[in-house]
Amino acid sequence: MKEFDAIIIGSGHNGLVTACYLAKAGMKVGVIERRETIGGAVCTETMFQTDENPNGFRMDVGSSVHIMIHQTGIIEELGLTNYGLEYIEMDPFMSYPLPDKKGVIHFHKDLNQTLESIARTVPEDVDNYRNFIEFWERINKGVLKAFMVPPSGRNIFMEMAKGQIRDGSMFKKGEQLTGLQKIFGSYGNVVKNAFSSPYLQAALIWFAAQSGPLPDQAATGDFVGWQSMLHQSGAKHPKGGSGMLTQAMKKFVEAHGGEVIADSPVKSIDIADGIARGVITDNDDYYKAGIIVSNAHVQTTMLKLVGRKHLDDSMLVKVKNIQVGNGFGMVIRCAVEELPQYTAAPGDPLIHNGMQLLAPSLDYMNRAIADYMKGNPPEEPAVLAMTFSKIDPEVAKDGKHTLFAWAQWHPYELANGKKWDDIRVREAEKIYSVVERYAPNMKGKLIDWYIQSPLDIERKHGLLRGNVMHVEMNFDQMFMFRPIPELSNYETPIKNLYLSSASCHPGGGVFGAAGYNAAHVILKKRKKLFGGYR
Repeated sequence: MKEFDAIIIGSGHNGLVTACYLAKAGMKVGVIERRETIGGAVCTETMFQTDENPNGFRMDVGSSVHIMIHQTGIIEELGLTNYGLEYIEMDPFMSYPLPDKKGVIHFHKDLNQTLESIARTVPEDVDNYRNFIEFWERINKGVLKAFMVPPSGRNIFMEMAKGQIRDGSMFKKGEQLTGLQKIFGSYGNVVKNAFSSPYLQAALIWFAAQSGPLPDQAATGDFVGWQSMLHQSGAKHPKGGSGMLTQAMKKFVEAHGGEVIADSPVKSIDIADGIARGVITDNDDYYKAGIIVSNAHVQTTMLKLVGRKHLDDSMLVKVKNIQVGNGFGMVIRCAVEELPQYTAAPGDPLIHNGMQLLAPSLDYMNRAIADYMKGNPPEEPAVLAMTFSKIDPEVAKDGKHTLFAWAQWHPYELANGKKWDDIRVREAEKIYSVVERYAPNMKGKLIDWYIQSPLDIERKHGLLRGNVMHVEMNFDQMFMFRPIPELSNYETPIKNLYLSSASCHPGGGVFGAAGYNAAHVILKKRKKLFGGYR
């Protein structure tokens, strides 16, 4: 038996954020990871090594682009650059090649550069975009602060009220009602009402869709409004791959006396008299601790690791009824001979610096959504392409390149008895064909690929039903409702058992806020009980 002050189940980035803050406070921390490699869905693996290419390719197997975490201060507070983490700026952070003519809209961190790009392609929306960013920037200053504290109805609405006082006004005079209508409207309508150009509409709606809810979902306006925050933080790629973030946090934990134990799946949490006392692995290894933190999916934690015998009937039903959704998307991780040369932007020196939005129109996306709603993968997927080898040669040496292509909407549960293992290659070919349509030079340039269907995502990362956000990001599962009100403060009915995953407020993405908030809940409680952190 090995003993720690705190055990973190799972080495996803939120769990490691919690581990780092607890270790920084002087606690002896153990992180127990089920896979051989650490990092959860923020992980990079070397693939496709051959005699001709012994270096292989550095392939992200989960999240790739880091945006939200750069708005939190976590990296700076932990000093993670001292542990091997180096970020490369993605500028422009995303680009939209026009589907039917020459031209590309570049979205830079610098707002004026973005407006210049819009002026070259869709000049009718220059003022609209400037006004849009100004409106949402005022709102999101308060929302970000609400993300970085445990949720409550008071928190979110108090931050909005404070914005009225601190910044003069969250809304301009006379625009309070229309402002609230945007916040509680759907991001699809928010975009269509704000912009004239179908190109700009398609670009912004497709990027907002990365949060999960469909474009017509109510109270999702800020999923597109968060565009304003990218002009504050930009987007970044860790040199060497996305997993360099979690590797840096692993080093931080170890440097502060902790331990990260891989290849040790936890099969149960040891609970006696309503108190969590340790964890038991598949190999029957026992790890004892006064604090247990689960970075696993909330349903995995409560229904499997805790088990129904430790939950009352009401809690059991509520956890079972959490909306996990029916899949999200799928991705192909490709090693390729060369970078895409987009017909819309031949020789463009910027387009490969960031994400490439390959969604020709709103109708195109609506057809994909209609297929999804029928339980079928889209006949024509909307695609978000990423070519990090352009800005980071570490991920593909010997003159070759990487191409990641994420697509939506792909149901986990398929209609008509179809099975993902039978159709995954066919669906991957559809995604690659979209890239070929935009960049015909990519025909015949695929060296090898790693396919992740919704079922593959569930198997590898424990993301139930392939939902990369853990549970749906609908308004009734956000803030104090996430994942359910009784678990929203990162605490559980089991004493000393806490949650820290993206199942919790504020949700998914490479954010770290859930792990940050969980750590501070734990430290505050221990300080209150013991007058200190030990």
